[in-house]
Amino acid sequence: MLYQIVSLLLNVAAGLLCSACLLRIYMQWQRIPFNNPIGGLIFAFTDWGVLPLRRILPTWGRWDWASLVLAALVELAQYVLLWLVLGAGAGWQWLPWLAVCGLVQVALTLMIGLLIVYAVMSWVQAHSPISVVIARLCEPLLRPLRRVLPQLGGLDLSPLVLLVLLQVALIVLGHVQASLLP
Repeated sequence: MLYQIVSLLLNVAAGLLCSACLLRIYMQWQRIPFNNPIGGLIFAFTDWGVLPLRRILPTWGRWDWASLVLAALVELAQYVLLWLVLGAGAGWQWLPWLAVCGLVQVALTLMIGLLIVYAVMSWVQAHSPISVVIARLCEPLLRPLRRVLPQLGGLDLSPLVLLVLLQVALIVLGHVQASLLP
């Protein structure tokens, strides 16, 4: 029971912080300005760790290495703490790989969340600064699918197909992560 409670709390905290770091990287990569409500939230949530790391790892081109390293360190800390709660037995050598799998899992879950918000906002025709940011984040992922999938009666199925593909990727990743456990 203690492990489940600690696991839940760590998963929520690490997931939120890693999502913010990954969203910061993705927004910079897509050249989306941060002068919107989402950008302000991301800066407020991640500046404490990204700014000190940036002294060591500067941004290179469109890649924010400090944000990526912070996200990886948070995931690693999560798995180290869970390992300690379990009793710190064998298997510590797999912790970095579990952290990498956890980071990919957070990225996939973040994209699923963005796609769901994008789909709902497209149904209600919301015109807000947030809807513009969400659309700019989702469009590069949907564009390749739209080239392949036909529109059925004006209905765009690309978000649904991408959601299914991301769910399949999460299942595969879950099996990879389970195979790493001793």
